[in-house]
Amino acid sequence: MPGQVELESRNPEPANLNCIHCGICLSVCPTYLQEGKEADSPRGRIYLIDATHEGRVNARSPVFQNHMHLCLECRACETACPSGVRFSQMMIEARAQIRTECRSDFIAAALRRIVFSWLLPSRGSLHFLFGLLRFYQRSGIQRLVRRSGVLRLFPRQLRLMESFLPSIPRFPRYDLAEQPQEGETCQVSLFEGCIMPELFGPVHEATLRVLRKNGVGVRIPPRQTCCGALHLHDGELGGARALARRNIDAFESIGTGCIVVNAAGCGAMLKEYGRLLEDDPRYAERAAEFSRRIRDISEFLDELGIGAGLNPLQLKVTYDDPCHLLHGQGIRAAPRRLLRAIPGLELVELRDADRCCGSAGIYNLTHPEMSNGILDEKLKNLEGSGAQVVASGNPGCLLQIQSGLKRKGIPMTAVHPIELLDRAYAESTGKEPDGY
Repeated sequence: MPGQVELESRNPEPANLNCIHCGICLSVCPTYLQEGKEADSPRGRIYLIDATHEGRVNARSPVFQNHMHLCLECRACETACPSGVRFSQMMIEARAQIRTECRSDFIAAALRRIVFSWLLPSRGSLHFLFGLLRFYQRSGIQRLVRRSGVLRLFPRQLRLMESFLPSIPRFPRYDLAEQPQEGETCQVSLFEGCIMPELFGPVHEATLRVLRKNGVGVRIPPRQTCCGALHLHDGELGGARALARRNIDAFESIGTGCIVVNAAGCGAMLKEYGRLLEDDPRYAERAAEFSRRIRDISEFLDELGIGAGLNPLQLKVTYDDPCHLLHGQGIRAAPRRLLRAIPGLELVELRDADRCCGSAGIYNLTHPEMSNGILDEKLKNLEGSGAQVVASGNPGCLLQIQSGLKRKGIPMTAVHPIELLDRAYAESTGKEPDGY
């Protein structure tokens, strides 16, 4: 199948982890291209990591920590590397070492505990928080707060978070997933994630509708939780492993084949569970099997072969590759094939579509200057494409790009590719899909 060949063309577990310092990675590293500093390139960071192993550099050094945390972990260097270096694994280990050896101040430690131990793992806590944020927006309080200038009194990080907050949609209705239909050819499970149901509920609903249109039954395990990507990339290995075990338990109870994911960052993380838990005697084999079941929605539909019934969409669309779909999962062609399958849709290639947009989880909050510098390059290319719509399969990318488009006044909309497929199917009834 096309999607399988595309994945098999990459070596998922390169044997050679030794950097030969050829410098090919420099031309694709966002931070090196922005800063021009060797220490902010993959090669330079590997030098620093090696130096900590040899005792020449202390992991508690602020300089070392700054260079490690400035990396977006976009994994473009892994795609470019001729030696198969798994740079992302090196970064995970380096950040875990920093977390182990360095103590945060009281406020930072308390905030981390709230986010990583209480908020992200708890669906109820997240739903309550976003319920408050919905009220904040829809009651008119947000408009009043912004006009009053009171935000200037708050810490910069909080002001940034407030400025990035998109319009929060209604909480999604998943009744579609509970209605068996005649003609189902297979069943899958849907991975919801933690932020997706709150900020991108319409994307989940579009995913369910498109799968149903193609004869696929969907089940949603109720006990699933956050994928753990934010934990892992911040060095919180224990928290990431705990969440992985919870998800494995939740999905094992559902007797379906593939586990479909519509968030590229989550999908890349879920495909790493086998590696993450390889030393866990109870979960090693189960984690490896779980990871084998993961499919990005574009990968799954491309392998399945989407059915007839797509109607014309007269749109000029460009596609931006999410880093953790392209570099993390090796999926490039599948989403483009799906978009080209929509009659009337003109797909134009985006210059440097494989370059990071600067989102990288919460990087745009922790390193806003670097993030905006990287985003500005992306926005120039988007504006130059002449497209009306940019499609991308990751929530962080969509939030980052939409925020940049609004800031620059560029008349373009950012959507998930599945939303365009959903709209094309809905055109046959003359009814616009909910939430589009």
